[in-house]
Order: sequence, then C-alpha cells, then structure tokens
Amino acid sequence: MKKPWIKGLMTCTLAALVLAGCGNGGGEDSSSGGSSGGQKKLVVSTWGFAEDFYNKEVYAPFEKEHNVKIVLETGNNADRLSKILQGSSDVDVVYLSDYYAQQGIEAGAFEKIDRSRLSNLDSLYDIAKAPNGEDYGPAYTIGQLGIAYDQKAAGTTISSWADLWKPELKGKVTMPSITSTSGPMMVDAASKVAGSTEFNEDKAFGKLAELNPSVVKYYSQTSEFINMFTQGEAAAGPIMQMYLGDLKKADPNVEFVTPSEGAYAIVNTLNVVKGSKNKELAEDFINWQLSQEVQEKAAKAKVDSPANRNVSLSAEEAAAVTYGSSVVEKLQKLDMAFVNKNLKSWTDRFNREVTK
Repeated sequence: MKKPWIKGLMTCTLAALVLAGCGNGGGEDSSSGGSSGGQKKLVVSTWGFAEDFYNKEVYAPFEKEHNVKIVLETGNNADRLSKILQGSSDVDVVYLSDYYAQQGIEAGAFEKIDRSRLSNLDSLYDIAKAPNGEDYGPAYTIGQLGIAYDQKAAGTTISSWADLWKPELKGKVTMPSITSTSGPMMVDAASKVAGSTEFNEDKAFGKLAELNPSVVKYYSQTSEFINMFTQGEAAAGPIMQMYLGDLKKADPNVEFVTPSEGAYAIVNTLNVVKGSKNKELAEDFINWQLSQEVQEKAAKAKVDSPANRNVSLSAEEAAAVTYGSSVVEKLQKLDMAFVNKNLKSWTDRFNREVTK
C-alpha cells in the first residue's frame, strides 16, 4: 500500500521554523544531579531565541518553584541533537522541531514520557499532544507555514500555493531549501499543485522544476528571506506566520496568506533525553511549558504561537500568531517518519532535477 505522508488532523485538533528561548545559565556544580547546596540542576537544550522572555517568564518561575538551577545549552537543531547522539552532552530536556525530534526517536535518544505527569496535556490541541507518537514529548507551540508577499511588487494577488507558479512572479519568488524544516512541505505542496489528491513524488518534482526559473534564491534562514524583501529582490515566498512582524519592518506592504489548499503545521517539541537523572523534574518542566499561564504570555509577547487551546487572545494580541481552533484544526501535518526515510533521495533528486 502507498504510505501517505500527511497525517490528517482530527476534527478537534500547527504553528513555527519554529522556536523557543534561551538565556545564560550556569550552575555552581557541573554534575547532572545537583549542587553542593542541595539545589538540583536541570540542563535544557534550546535554540537561543527570545532569551529575555524565557529567562523571566519560563525559567525563573520554574527554578523558584522547584528549587532548581536551569543550565542552558544553545544552538541549532542539528548541532544540539548531534551532541546528544554522540553522548557529549548532559542534557535533561531538549527543545526540537518535530522533524529533528523524529530523528532522535529513531536513534533511541529519548526517554518515554510518563503522560500521567503532564496535567496540561489534555488542554492541548490534538495535533500537539503526540506529534511523534504517544511515547514521546508533546508540542508546546504550533505555527503555520503560508505565503508572505508584497502585492505591488509581485504584480498579482496570491491566495494559493498554485499562485506561486504565476508568470507574473518569474524572478520574484524565494523558496525554502529542500533540507530546511519547510523544504519537504514544499514538495508536498507541489504535488497538490500538480493535481494529486495523494502525494506523488514524480509530479511534485516535475512541478518544482517548472517553478525554478521564478526562484531568486532557496533560503536556509529566515534572515535571508527578510533581507531579500528589504532589498527588493523577492516579492513572494513561503514563510512561518510568526515572522510577519519582522518582515513588515522590512516591507510594510507585505501580507500573510493561508493558501486555499491549506497551510502546513510547524511544531516544536519537548523531550526527555535518554539517561537523564532528572526525568521527573524534566517532565515537570515540560508540563510548565504547556501551562496556560506560560502559553498565554508567550503568545502575547509574540514569542510562540500557543499549543494550549485555553489561551485567550484579543484580535490585536493574535495578530501574526497562529491562534484558535478555526486555524489550527485546518493545518496539515507531515508524517516526519516518512520525511526522514525519504529526505536524502529527495535532496539528491532536487539537486539533480530542480536546480540543475
């Protein structure tokens, strides 16, 4: 049977490339168990994003409540996961996109989550509860990948993924690299644009090859996307909704579109690392990150789109945030196990057939 690589969302069921905070952490004691004063240490692996917010609203309250010192290891998904897999890290809990979390799961890098300890789990949207399976960590943020564009610069309107293939956009489009988090999503989108109701790899790559003459650059980092709009080099492209605020600073005329074929869910997860001496404390930390209190503050600060469906935002607070069941329940979620299995061959094919 042909394996589908999109998991349909339940009626009561994301959004972000996707991101969490960091700060400068450091305990007096370097052991994983605790410090000489009896204070435990919890090593958290994260990105290095919105550190002021996370230090104040996430880490400090948890440290006070649990008499623990949080120590941070920061870096990108790939580097941080690599350290864990090499055994060169004493991380207890790790923030990762679902794509990299799946790699960690397949490598046996994570402990199985005791879901009975996550009292906030039932408050999450269905898509966030077990993005990589019931044994592993939930998503704490859900973002959507759609299209940002400047109508005046584009010379046309955009309402669908298919519109990126419009002749008016030749030489004006930027697309994510095939190896980026959103790269495989564009393979799926191309399959849909080609008219396939089920994923069709051949049609997808044929359609991407048709789009290539319109692409100015395949970007790997959001900063590249924003710079292209700032310099007037690009007028349209797929991006996470949460970057709209930064993009508008570069180009006030830009707007975000949820494509008619459906936007894609970008989820970031939390997992307990295999061998952690602080498994229960790590699970307490995950539960704290899922709480309505933390989720609401993060959304209002435009740091993370909420995974907790009880979060309440005003229209102004919800601007540029993936928010509400009417939005989240319509998002499409890729099967990351299928993506991981096929990404190498897709990358080879992309380089051979699309960007030749």
